[in-house]
Formats: sequence, C-alpha cells, structure tokens
Amino acid sequence: MKGEEVAIKVIPKAKMTTAISIEDARREVRILNSLTGHRNLVQFYDAYEDEDNVYIVMELCKGGELLERILSRGGKYSEEDAKAVIFQILSVISFCHLQGVVHRDLKPENFLFLTKDEKSTLKAIDFGLSDFAKPDERLNDIVGSAYYVAPEVLHRSYGTEADMWSIGVIAYILLCGSRPFWARTESGIFRAVLKEEPSFDEAPWPSLSSQAKDFVKILLNKDFRKRMTAAQALCHPWLRNPEELKIPLDIVVYKLVKAYICSSSLRKSALRALAKTLTVDQLYYLQEQFSLLGPNKSGYISLQNFKMALLRNSTDAMKDSGILDFVNMVSSLQYRKLDFEEFAAATISVHQMEALDAWEQHARHGYEFFEKDGNRPIRIEELASDLGLSPSVPVHVVLQDWIRHSDGKLSLLGFVKLLHGFSSRTIPKA
Repeated sequence: MKGEEVAIKVIPKAKMTTAISIEDARREVRILNSLTGHRNLVQFYDAYEDEDNVYIVMELCKGGELLERILSRGGKYSEEDAKAVIFQILSVISFCHLQGVVHRDLKPENFLFLTKDEKSTLKAIDFGLSDFAKPDERLNDIVGSAYYVAPEVLHRSYGTEADMWSIGVIAYILLCGSRPFWARTESGIFRAVLKEEPSFDEAPWPSLSSQAKDFVKILLNKDFRKRMTAAQALCHPWLRNPEELKIPLDIVVYKLVKAYICSSSLRKSALRALAKTLTVDQLYYLQEQFSLLGPNKSGYISLQNFKMALLRNSTDAMKDSGILDFVNMVSSLQYRKLDFEEFAAATISVHQMEALDAWEQHARHGYEFFEKDGNRPIRIEELASDLGLSPSVPVHVVLQDWIRHSDGKLSLLGFVKLLHGFSSRTIPKA
C-alpha cells in the first residue's frame, strides 16, 4: 500500500456522545473489515484512532458519485445503461445479504465509480448505518434517507428486504429521472412512502419496456414479503444475461426450506402442487440455486449440502451476523434428500407469487393438481392442528369455508390459505 493514494473517512469523537454512536462506529469498522472479496465493495485497508478522531482507511474512488453521473446525464439513463448500474448494485448487495449484512442507507450518493471512465466499476461505500441481520430476526430502529426508506422501516420491523426497496427507488430514478415519492417535508415523504403508489403513466414510462416496469414495480411493493431478493432480481428477465451472470446463493432459500420441512404433510402436498404451475422464467432462479447447492450424480441434495455451499461463500461477517448459526440449525434438521421437484416446492415463495398478475391462474391450476394427488377428507380439528392454531381460536367459524361440505376435502380457498396461513389474498371460491 506504500505510495498508494487512499481515501480516509474521519469520524470526530466529539460527535460520539452516546454509547450507540460509539457502537455504530465500531460496527462500521467490523463490517468493512469482515466483508471482503467483492469487486463492487469499496476495499477496506485499516482503521486507526487518536484522541480526537477515528480514521477509516479505504480504497480511493476517483470517478465520483452515482448521483453526479445521473445529474450529468440530464437526470436519467437509457435502459441498457441503467441495467449495467443496477446489475452491479444487486451483485454487491446480494453478497452483503448472504453474509447477513443489511446496508440500510442505499442511495446514489453511497455508490462511487472507481474511475472517470464511462464503463467504470461501481463501488458501494458508507456502511455507517449497516447492521447484522439473521434471516429469522427483524430490526426496529428507523435509519436511512427519507426518499429511499422502506415502509416497513417506518413501521419498525424490517430485514434485508428494506435494501431491495431502496434499490427499487434508485432504479426508478435511473429510468425516469424523478423520485417515486416526493414531498416538501420529511414527514410528507414518509406519508407518501406509506400511502401513495409511484406513477408509471408519465414519460418516459410508456416508452420503456414492460420488463423494466415490472422489475421496478416488484421492488416497490409495499408488502416486503412480495419483493424480490437481490439474487432473484439478478434472475429477472429485464436483467438476465447468461453470458456474464453468476447468480449468487440466496439465504432466503434456507429460510423457506426450514419452513417447508417443519410443515405438515398436507401443506407439503399443496406446495408441490403449486410448484407444478411454475413457468420457465420462475424456474430459472430455482434451478440456479439448486445447482449452487451441489446435487449428486442422481440429482439429489441433502441438508448438509446447504451448509457446505454456504461455507464456500462465507466471510468473517457470517460469524457476527449469526448466519452460520442459522444454517447449522437448518442442516441439523432430520429430512430426506431433495430432488429438484421437491426443492422447488420447498423454496417457492407464496407471498411473491401472490403479487403476480397471473396468481389466480397459478392458484387454480395448482388446486387442480392438488385435487388429483394430495387432497383428502380432513376434519376441521385436524386442519387447525396442522396450522398450529391455538385452542382459543373458534376453528369452526374461522375454517368452515376451507373445507367442502360435499366430501370433507379442502376447498380452493382452503388450499390457498393452507399454502401459508391466514394472510393470503382472498380469491373467488370455486
């Protein structure tokens, strides 16, 4: 490093007036030090302190902020140029999320170009608000920048999906040159984020591809469960480029497999039926994830494969974030080996599918498969037990429409509800 130009972030100790601010500075150094090895992540060299300041020494990026580039282009990018930027952002954020790090302040000012060149590498910087987040835990402090903050952050219960909302805002700005949520005051912006829908009617949106609009709309879904993960977004048809694309492992797969294994046999049958309705585009991401887990020659993976795949991708950040503990718990569960068909059933996100325009067709076709192979007569009490309902729930009132009176089997409504519980969007009864 001798003779090399570097960037130094100076944090005055005079500003560290609380235990929280001291911990924030320590955590930023810890995250930068442990998150290593991604080309779109600013390189950390060292940290020092004296009586007055903390100094964080990093790679020097001479190309300026992404925000400056947007403004110099008259406020917006072409679709092709926007794709190149979003691809790099998703690549580094998928890496962070796999390690259990949520950035919490993604905005154009926090991405720097390495050089002035038009095709320069983009680098994520400023992890001052970042935190560790396990897949089964929620964060609750309100941080970030008003225009980019996700609705669930304002509700004080969020995870990595909040970063995906911010990327949706950045993509919207890149493509059309204006912010999706705007007001004169911070409270007004928050109100817009919570209540208003972004406009896709004004120029240039009508002239942009339907895939670009679909990509942004999915990320700006106010229900965080319906947003794509970073790895899924890299597989979206708008971005997909098989020649240069290396899809990263996605930690959400582990979370979904855990939930599947712990499900009743009836719910597993329902998910297997729904998985049979997936399109080629939807299967692409799942096939990529399955291959990353290293199936054997017969096309099966064991739960140990999940652990080994993660260890191949781990940095020191995984230890701090608790991701390794979570994966150890998943890999210790007792379950048979999975072929791709069952893996697809296990890792299907019903919430994400509900956000699709074609959700009703998926549900009806899935129910048809379920009717042929899986549906059976079931008593309301058994169904309540399957769902883990507490004895205080009036099951005969709540579940009466879930079961057909003619033969005691699950109705279409019951099938949809069984897929993930009570929070599903209502669809017409058969």
